[in-house]
Amino acid sequence: MNNRPSLFTSLSPALLHLYDVRESIVVIIDVLRATSTIATALYNGASSVIPVDSVQRCIELGGQIGAITAGERDGKVAPGLAYGNSPFEYPRSFVENKTLVLTTTNGTKLLHMALNNGAPTVITGSFPNLTAVCDYLVTEKRNVILGCAAWKDRFNLEDTLFAGAVIDRIREHFEINCDSSQMAATLYQEAREDLYEFMKKKDASHYHRLTGYGLEKDIRYCLTADGANVLPIYIDGRLVVNQAVS
Repeated sequence: MNNRPSLFTSLSPALLHLYDVRESIVVIIDVLRATSTIATALYNGASSVIPVDSVQRCIELGGQIGAITAGERDGKVAPGLAYGNSPFEYPRSFVENKTLVLTTTNGTKLLHMALNNGAPTVITGSFPNLTAVCDYLVTEKRNVILGCAAWKDRFNLEDTLFAGAVIDRIREHFEINCDSSQMAATLYQEAREDLYEFMKKKDASHYHRLTGYGLEKDIRYCLTADGANVLPIYIDGRLVVNQAVS
């Protein structure tokens, strides 16, 4: 009898409703760049990251609690916010012991969708914290949904590649009867030798978008494993480092 937990991959927020998140760990994946930036800020000592789904809420909450207000819309710093969504904006010298209120085009939206649908546990994943995510999922022995933030509900390569990287590492611990998961794993196998060059060769939409803004350094960082290897977990309205793993 197979007692392994299940693992599914949702390739877009528009598909999340097809999965029962109520008994699963949901991994929010927004590689370029929200979940990479969240991991980096927490790795560099931020006390917490509060994800919100609108610029106005970000401004209001940041003012109320004296936090850093940050976020982007369409890859650029959102009007009215002090900082953007680049991991390089949040070195330890800036964020240590501070709270970051963050809103992004795709990642924070998906996180709130998962919560609103009843997800009991929400974590965030990206290549900079790949090992921490995989270790946690294996240790927990619970059902998993890898949730790709995509781009305005459209499939994207980088989030799917991260889902594939997770599956590549942990698949023996899970029952995977899910075509999107198998596709993600296959895609990662093709790309794993050089994720950046793979994105470039395929002219990936978000690669193209961010390169147009001069953000090649961000892309390379966000596709590199374990540069900020902590596990952000959502507790009482905030993403904090899960001390049991990190």
